[in-house]
Amino acid sequence: MALVVAITIASMPASSAASAKGAQGQVLSVSKTSVKDGAMLTVNGKYFDETVGIYLAFCVIPPKGKAPTPCGGGVNKAGVGDASFWISSNPPPYAIGLTEEFLPGGRFTQKVKISKKIGKFDCTKIKCAITVRADHLRSNDRSSDLFIPITVK
Repeated sequence: MALVVAITIASMPASSAASAKGAQGQVLSVSKTSVKDGAMLTVNGKYFDETVGIYLAFCVIPPKGKAPTPCGGGVNKAGVGDASFWISSNPPPYAIGLTEEFLPGGRFTQKVKISKKIGKFDCTKIKCAITVRADHLRSNDRSSDLFIPITVK
């Protein structure tokens, strides 16, 4: 019996993958939910509405009904960095070349850098998450919001 328990415990993943499903059927998933400061998480999305641009980022979990903020990397309107991404298949003219385009089926894959701190907030003490929200063109639209809490060690 002890051997079986030891094998079961040893074979359990230290931090498992997770996913969240949105109101329109969109699915957000991450490779791990418990990581060290500076880790890179693989984040996948599918079934997103390709007509609505989104921000993908590591953020402090906001009060219900509020946009996720602050976020590591901020709102990525420059198209650089590895903590936040602007994904849009129909960006405004000034953003052409700055956004990542959705793949067919409203899909995307990004590597998101996780940091212990987001500004003055310490994600080892408060709840932070991989988040998706509608981009600034629909800043009051909460229908695209998805959160997968991440534990930072």
